[in-house]
Amino acid sequence: MTLAEALQLAQHQRLLRPLDVQFARMVATEGQPALMLAAALVSRDAGEGHVCLPLSQLRPESFFAGRHPELAQTLWHAAGAPEDWQSLLLAQTAVSNGQQATPLVVYRQRLYLHRMWQSEGEVAQFIQRQHFSQSLEESRVRQTLDRYFGHQPDDWQKIAAAVALTRQVAVISGGPGTGKTTTVAKLLASLIELSPTPPRIELTAPTGKAAARLTESLGNTLQQLHLADDILKSFPLEATTLHRLLGAQPGSQRMRYHAGNPLHLDVLVVDEASMVDLPMLANLIAALPVQARVVFLGDRDQLASVEAGAVLGDICRCAEEGYSPQRAAELTRLTGCEVDGHEDASAPEVRDTICLLRRSYRFAATSGIGQLALAVNAGAVKTSEQVLNSGFSDLRHRSLSSSDDYQQLLNDCAVGYRDYLKLLADGAPPGEVLAAFGRFQLLCALREGPFGVAGLNDRIEQTLRQMGLIRRNITLNGKWYVGRPVMIARNDRALGLFNGDIGIAMPDEEQQLKVWFPLPDGSIKAVQPSRLPPHDTAFAMTVHKSQGSEFDHTLLVLPNKMMPVLTRELVYTAITRAKRQLTLYVENAVFISAVRMRTQRRSGLVERLHKETAAQ
Repeated sequence: MTLAEALQLAQHQRLLRPLDVQFARMVATEGQPALMLAAALVSRDAGEGHVCLPLSQLRPESFFAGRHPELAQTLWHAAGAPEDWQSLLLAQTAVSNGQQATPLVVYRQRLYLHRMWQSEGEVAQFIQRQHFSQSLEESRVRQTLDRYFGHQPDDWQKIAAAVALTRQVAVISGGPGTGKTTTVAKLLASLIELSPTPPRIELTAPTGKAAARLTESLGNTLQQLHLADDILKSFPLEATTLHRLLGAQPGSQRMRYHAGNPLHLDVLVVDEASMVDLPMLANLIAALPVQARVVFLGDRDQLASVEAGAVLGDICRCAEEGYSPQRAAELTRLTGCEVDGHEDASAPEVRDTICLLRRSYRFAATSGIGQLALAVNAGAVKTSEQVLNSGFSDLRHRSLSSSDDYQQLLNDCAVGYRDYLKLLADGAPPGEVLAAFGRFQLLCALREGPFGVAGLNDRIEQTLRQMGLIRRNITLNGKWYVGRPVMIARNDRALGLFNGDIGIAMPDEEQQLKVWFPLPDGSIKAVQPSRLPPHDTAFAMTVHKSQGSEFDHTLLVLPNKMMPVLTRELVYTAITRAKRQLTLYVENAVFISAVRMRTQRRSGLVERLHKETAAQ
């Protein structure tokens, strides 16, 4: 069997995408089978979220995560794979070490698509810029921070603000309830007060839902802080999506704002930074003006971006080595908190731009949700099991071993969604209905099948119809009905609707069915169903889609057998969407396996941050 035939076989078994095979054929001829194999595999890896393919992974036992050994051996022998991959690859005209523009790049024993190699280098260089804010006097910074944060001895929110005030680039990571929004509000107030002229501030997030939540959370926080009017005037009224901020062009990778046409801002806060993929972050960096301050905000332990890279997680790994002694002393002076320093000549300087928030204000010691999140995040399997089955009032666990269990799952979902449908039937205003819908949400790990979004949306609709809570509108092809929740799947700037926005079908004053969407400024928009961009029913949504959202009651369902998508990060992300109640439908064996399985995103960013710092 030739390599081309073996690649077709892998494509037929859905282990390679058609794109992977076509890319390999474009890069290599049939007389270059080893290059063709490497190109197909690095393309496949990019599709699965990896930035690069370590050359050490070019062994048959590593292909397809070791799950298809016979096919892997077939590919290996058909390629005539060499012992020295680096020498073979660099001898090809389609491969370089980055000094020439080639489709593939070999760099530090890793194989990259050229765009990924370039983006990773741009991000590494940007993150390493160590800019001090020379114009800020320590005494003024200390007075300002004391006024906004008080004098607590171990206040990581205050330390995070001090980190961001004294660096042009700062990274603040914290789990649920650690006060990220409060920290940013006080940080921005401090920055406005300390700046000689009012700074131009922008807020952004990867999705419309995350941007709306940031707008709402920051607005609520500002009301509690009672800031002076002159400071409030400099706060932005709402957050926007990264695509909208950069002026993304439909059907194109081009952006309106770039190095030749930078953004008009002085300060940028990027929320839910764990969701930002590597190429998008490189685009953002290119569009930043030279003087801009940037604060990346997020939870490093959540799911990484759907696209390639896990940039926030990679950067925050540098914080595990602690602050340098000089930086620790500076932060102690600025905050009055005791900040420890660690001497390590090999540690990257970027560690001094990061702060990990360590205290949750949402979950009390008696909270099952909080304890389960901590245990899952730590990979503590036994503790996770104990917490899950300890009878906490805010946790409920059911198995999925029988059809009765599945029916109970559907019944629980019907109960969860019943309140908003009853409000709708009673003629409640759209805002009240939307708020009620947002209090409960079913989350899934899969898109297809009985445990996936598509299957469960259909089953929940059937259950609600049987209960008389919904009734299809025959005049609208039977797809629409009063109360149908939908999630937007593609940005539509003309309508002001973005990927992740959720609306509900309700009649207007003339009894015409419209889909009503809450907007970041608190208003509500009604759109005719026929005008909507691509969308899906939203009784069930994936855990990925739920990032940037919170629900009073979250119900998580996992499939009844282990799959590669089930990871610790997915379970942790789902758990931390719940504010007051969490219900899990999952088999014990699947839950244990998922907690043990860490997401592995291959990249060279951490090594670049270390080695390139050492070379400076």
